[in-house]
Amino acid sequence: MSTARTHTGQAPGSAQAKVRRLVVFVLLFALVLIAANGLSGLLERLLRSGQVLAGEGVAGLALSLAFTLIGGPLAALLWWLVWRRLDEEAERGATSWGLYIAVVYTYALIMSITALLAMAASFVGGKDPEWRSPLSVGLVWLLVWVWHRWMWRHARGPIALATVPAVIGTFFGLGLGVGASVAGLGSLLDVAIRGSMDLASTVDPWWDSTLRELIWAAGGALVWWWHWFRGGARRLMGGFADVGLVVVGVLAAGLLALGGAGTVLFVLLRLAFDRQDSLTELLAPLGVALAAAAVGALVWRYHRTAAVGRSERTRQAGMLVTSGVALAAAASGVGVILNAALSMAVSPLAGGSARTLLLGGISSLVVGGCVWWLAWKPGRQHRMVAAVPTGRRVYLIAVFGLSAAVALAALLVVGFRVFEFFLDTVTGGSLVDRVRAPLGLLVATGLAAGYHFSVWRHDRAVLAAAGPARRPTIGQVILVTGADPAPLHRAIEEATGAGVTVWRRADAGPAGGDTAIPVAGALAERLATALDGVTGRRVLVTIAPDGRIDVVPLLG
Repeated sequence: MSTARTHTGQAPGSAQAKVRRLVVFVLLFALVLIAANGLSGLLERLLRSGQVLAGEGVAGLALSLAFTLIGGPLAALLWWLVWRRLDEEAERGATSWGLYIAVVYTYALIMSITALLAMAASFVGGKDPEWRSPLSVGLVWLLVWVWHRWMWRHARGPIALATVPAVIGTFFGLGLGVGASVAGLGSLLDVAIRGSMDLASTVDPWWDSTLRELIWAAGGALVWWWHWFRGGARRLMGGFADVGLVVVGVLAAGLLALGGAGTVLFVLLRLAFDRQDSLTELLAPLGVALAAAAVGALVWRYHRTAAVGRSERTRQAGMLVTSGVALAAAASGVGVILNAALSMAVSPLAGGSARTLLLGGISSLVVGGCVWWLAWKPGRQHRMVAAVPTGRRVYLIAVFGLSAAVALAALLVVGFRVFEFFLDTVTGGSLVDRVRAPLGLLVATGLAAGYHFSVWRHDRAVLAAAGPARRPTIGQVILVTGADPAPLHRAIEEATGAGVTVWRRADAGPAGGDTAIPVAGALAERLATALDGVTGRRVLVTIAPDGRIDVVPLLG
């Protein structure tokens, strides 16, 4: 007689397995955090004391020992249990595993880099630099970062969210380097512009702050270079990589450049027409503004160039984001100009602050309007007769909707001010003075909403004349190739209209491509032909080193 044995393990995709992974990785993250804090506390005490380890307090030492000797072994044990299960593909493909690596990798990178750079910067101009605490924190978290980087690049590394650490590391380094560069270059330009006019009030020499910012900028540039070039983030296309490029490289850099350029023009206009303050006060923001405009424009230009090799959607998103930022600056300028003009009309003798406000609005309108004109090209918008991209339609609706919402809020404020003026028995100030700020906002947003609504109606007429669009048959394409993915990416989008995620082949040649693959143009044509008639929510496309194309519709 034989008995059947039933396996009671959890199915890889079951709810129990997902909850188990979530709990395990949350616990592992907490234990790693506890152990790292305890170890850094012990290391700091070791660096501070040459006599007794507990010389600065028993409670702090006891806490560090508890964190290290209890949290450390528990973290190691739990990690070993997790690492054993990662032989299974279902475990490596779990979102929780990829999320854990991305979170701890990012946290360890931020903690280690900021601590080590703070330690290095403390030696500039400091008679007694505080280096022991940041060194202990930086070294411990640097070890945690190296450990998780090794797991991320290992064969058992995550499949889901595998590109997130490289993208976040790239833009963390970029933000750190850009911020420090603006501060350092701004202080240097400030000294060059104002000379010794304002140096008497400073305690430290001016070059101390510049050198400290230079250290931070060099550290951020190193982190960016490591992830962008060495880590291969610049070759990532689609998904989170493109979103990061547009949001950080185009949107944030564009805001920085526009803000700096607008401030520079504002200072110059005040020097010419509004010298009611001292020269030192007038020139105070000029150095930082010049640095922000220069660094922001450099970063923006670099990422706009990097987006050229990306998909049509990414390139269009970069253009629309630039147009949106510039439109917001120009519309703000229009509202501020109307506000200042009404103020000067009501009180012509008290025009000092109104003149400053007017110059600020003019600078915002000039800078934002010029960039918007170059990015949006309004002369070509109503002549568009080809198919209207989806991103453009979404942009027009979003701008019209936001402008209309702000205009409605401004209209309500205007109505409130009007009724308040007539109902209040004790009135102070004129009616125009009460409503000029919301009225300026109402006019600016109304103009923006009206213009974009007219463009949207024109696009809708173009779509109606072109007839019903062909419904896309593929939702998402996963492209696996060792060749240059840019022409293949464009061919897939043009043929199917689907989003594309690119995975690089591990057996690609050393130069990043396969020499046996045919010319990119011929390969793109064959790829479009292979996708003709294929339907599916997700489709896997693999291109072998010999140029063979396999198209596999996926379930789910």
